[in-house]
Amino acid sequence: ASVPKQCYEYKVLTQKDKWFSGKFDPANLEMAINAYAKQGWRVIGCATADIPGFGATRQEFITLLEREK
Repeated sequence: ASVPKQCYEYKVLTQKDKWFSGKFDPANLEMAINAYAKQGWRVIGCATADIPGFGATRQEFITLLEREK
């Protein structure tokens, strides 16, 4: 008997997401993660990325979420 394959979908949260108003705030991240968790999403990773800008580089916090389709 074959085992059915599970399909997943992914979501990427950054400071540009509606939850953050362009600034990283741990309290807002917690609220966002909990809101998405109620929709079946779970955190599978976090990272920072250097984003080039006008004459400077800024760090952006990225959170990766996953849920079964």
